[in-house]
Amino acid sequence: MTLFFRLILIAVSVLNFFYMARKLRKSHVEGRDTIFWMLFSVLLIVLSLFPGIANALAGALGVYSPENVVFLLIIFALLIKLFFLSIKHSQLEFKVQVLAEEHAILKKKLEDALSAPGGKDDSKKDGEDHAA
Repeated sequence: MTLFFRLILIAVSVLNFFYMARKLRKSHVEGRDTIFWMLFSVLLIVLSLFPGIANALAGALGVYSPENVVFLLIIFALLIKLFFLSIKHSQLEFKVQVLAEEHAILKKKLEDALSAPGGKDDSKKDGEDHAA
């Protein structure tokens, strides 16, 4: 890997690491997500500081250059993250659907209870509602 590429990778990774630490401290990001991004940054820093690892991986995988191995690892990590985010998104969509259905049922029950005889009379004007 070229020195310039390694320096850029280190700088971006360090900035990302501290940015995620700051977001975690301010509770803007879940801890699990922050850990992923911080470990991802550490991995890129290690690959930048020890280019022999990327060279060995390139040789073992039959990849032309160590830079391509770094890009391959980045793409692979992001695809894994995307997969888990898709699962989380599906689970949250299901929860929203269940909550919307429960809300509609409760709203209907409340409307039925208020319109039933002995329920709150909606025909009274504002201010005429007295507690019994």
